[in-house]
Amino acid sequence: MRQMRVAICDDFREERWPSMDRVASMLHSQLKQHHADAFDADRICPPFLRAATRVPLAGQSRMAFNADRFLNRFWRYPRHVEARAPQYDLFHIVDHSYAHLAHALPAVRTIVTCHDLDAFRSVLAPADEKRSGAFRTMTGDILSGLQRAARVMCDTASIRDELAVRGLIAPERLVVTPLGVDRVFFTPRDETADRAASQVVPVPAGAIEILHVGTTAERKRIDVLLRVCGALGREIPQLRLTRIGDPFTVEQQHVLRDAGLADRFTAVNHVDESTLAALYRRAALVLQPSAREGFGLPVIEALASGTPVVASDVSVLREVGGTAVEYCTVGDVDAWRRKVATLLQERRDSPLQWSARRERGREHARRFTWERFAADVAQVYRDVAAESGIDAGNQVERWRAHA
Repeated sequence: MRQMRVAICDDFREERWPSMDRVASMLHSQLKQHHADAFDADRICPPFLRAATRVPLAGQSRMAFNADRFLNRFWRYPRHVEARAPQYDLFHIVDHSYAHLAHALPAVRTIVTCHDLDAFRSVLAPADEKRSGAFRTMTGDILSGLQRAARVMCDTASIRDELAVRGLIAPERLVVTPLGVDRVFFTPRDETADRAASQVVPVPAGAIEILHVGTTAERKRIDVLLRVCGALGREIPQLRLTRIGDPFTVEQQHVLRDAGLADRFTAVNHVDESTLAALYRRAALVLQPSAREGFGLPVIEALASGTPVVASDVSVLREVGGTAVEYCTVGDVDAWRRKVATLLQERRDSPLQWSARRERGREHARRFTWERFAADVAQVYRDVAAESGIDAGNQVERWRAHA
């Protein structure tokens, strides 16, 4: 049996979506390492063309970058995949916000991973996500691309169920393929990475460090993170907050100052995985106060690193974190403050109980591996290939037949 050629349609790296980049990278490497006999996979995202961002002075603005993003996402990338379509048997769009690419591909051989429904809120919940008509039209095009795919893979059953209940995707076309956690996060100690972490985010001896990893999107509830840590900081002088991710918005900077955290807060972006693992290990707790999530990869990474997690009590995070995570109601700052204070007291006063908590987290995280993820994805590829009648015939003719 010949290899099936798989085109992995990954994100433009210039957009800096670390979780999406990691999914594409790990899928590609795992297919090469464990499934090369069946699949020949390529990442086919084209180079990012710069137009507006090349304009002197004005090209440095966010508006210029967004103009280039639109040009690349909706003009360059669809033409790129359409031209390369005859070279591949299957097409896997690994980020649902790129699902419009499905319009340029044969539907019966296209798979999309849907991590969450946040990108579609302006269409699904317009009263909550007010956007322009043009934006909603663009979003509708992405959503219809998702609906066109032969299979939609979801990180969690929660997202699968939401897609089905809303009537967006037929249940028989939905598959749950949980993400994995890299083995580097299970490393108990790495002196080189620990030194790198100390250089990137130096903290004084005896500091009690709270860590947050993620974007500054509104759904991440950075306001809750800052208010909780601000309240705790008034009780615990050694407390410090470290954040890995994008710079704060202007509004979030105001909340930071109002919370009294300006002199005990550090933010960095784009650290390598070894350094990130060291930062997880060093932290006392990881907080995940999001109102909505697709999977919550930092939750599993933290648990793998032996660091307990407090997360929002939402279905996705309950599904992923299980009983290894402590939960609080979304937005309830006082409940979060009490929960975090209780855990920090346990860390200080009950070392055996704290050690057992950390080990429960590691054990739970061991369920999530990239090897299992790739095996699940490979099975989806086989199912779609069988249904679409892929064989060793002429690929161009197959493309013409299904276009």
